[in-house]
Amino acid sequence: MKVLAFEQLAYRHFASDYASKYDSVTTMPYHALVDRKLMHQDHMHFLDEMMHAARSGFDGLATTEHEQASYDILPNPNLQMSALAYATQSEGLDVGLACVGRSLAKSREPLRIAAEYAVLDQISAGRLVAGFPIGLSYDVNRNNGIPPIETRARFYENLELIKKAWRSEEVFAWNGKYNKYAEVNVWPRPFQDKPPVWAPAIGNPVTLAGIIDNDDAFLYLSWFGPKLTGKRVFDRYWDMAEERGKDRNPYRLSFVQAVFVGETDAEAHREYGPYIEQGYRTGLGAIPMQSLGLPGYVDIKGLEFIIKDPGDFGIVPKMRTIDYKELVDNQCAIVGGPETVAQQLIEMVKNFRIGHLVIMVHIGPMPHELVMKNIDMISKHILPKLKGIWEDENWENRWWPSGAR
Repeated sequence: MKVLAFEQLAYRHFASDYASKYDSVTTMPYHALVDRKLMHQDHMHFLDEMMHAARSGFDGLATTEHEQASYDILPNPNLQMSALAYATQSEGLDVGLACVGRSLAKSREPLRIAAEYAVLDQISAGRLVAGFPIGLSYDVNRNNGIPPIETRARFYENLELIKKAWRSEEVFAWNGKYNKYAEVNVWPRPFQDKPPVWAPAIGNPVTLAGIIDNDDAFLYLSWFGPKLTGKRVFDRYWDMAEERGKDRNPYRLSFVQAVFVGETDAEAHREYGPYIEQGYRTGLGAIPMQSLGLPGYVDIKGLEFIIKDPGDFGIVPKMRTIDYKELVDNQCAIVGGPETVAQQLIEMVKNFRIGHLVIMVHIGPMPHELVMKNIDMISKHILPKLKGIWEDENWENRWWPSGAR
């Protein structure tokens, strides 16, 4: 069992009602709302918190990518990850580095992503997990001007090109629909012969089929409410994997889960509750549903599936006004004292066969000191109960970097 610490780099200093004043957290005016010194502080706190997690016993660190968004100010997470790669390497902290977003569908420079990832893998001596999401529709299609109908095809072409660029022994030409190169010869190449690839997705059967056929790891997110969506998505994944001749190795599956631990249940709800509610309402909840799927973004097979059964979206349609109790009841966040949290996580991991648990340790406006406390509580009380879960089944973890512990 591998357990990673994950954060999105949010600006933590908005007024509690700010999202209600704007159409979306992706279209808010920057200069009218941001104090540059506080923005600098948030960037430094993000790095300090991730390093604290690395020193506290987490197996890895994880980041995502979003552009023009106040809830995750990581337009290129490789910048922050390079700082973490150097710092952890200097301190002898052999944690995995999971950059689970460079959104391929929006990239017009896939070889730049290939080269940046290779640099990260070299700095860290082979500790990179290469994440390749398609990208959210508002980011791919509106922010970056990719026609929605091209989204999936660009993603698959870019992914194929990057993998070939890493592994080819010879310089080669590429004459694709969206990329044309007379010579492809990426320098450097990754430290690992084959960096593990994690593919974030929400459970669309078309996307899952591609992940399984590529033998990549499927990364799923808890923000939809695992009690509503977890069983249906994970059962679908394992059924499809079996149909395609794959084993039930739990390390094929990675899962992001928000977790907040206090000394007691009551203390945890009191301390973390207001920040969790605001974080969900003003993050994912403050992105209009139509911005998550502009016409053409989902291919026809995926659209047919959604129309027949929209249940995979869980509580997302009402996220903007959701209250804290409903978030906790649906396990969008697991909150409580050590025993409460450990019990829920162990049950979830075993039921869904999760091999990599990516724990979101911060959300929204949560202050630095409380994030550091949460990391301490998780590392002291939760990690020891999780790490040995799959040892008795003796699975090989082919989706973990060779240079990480």
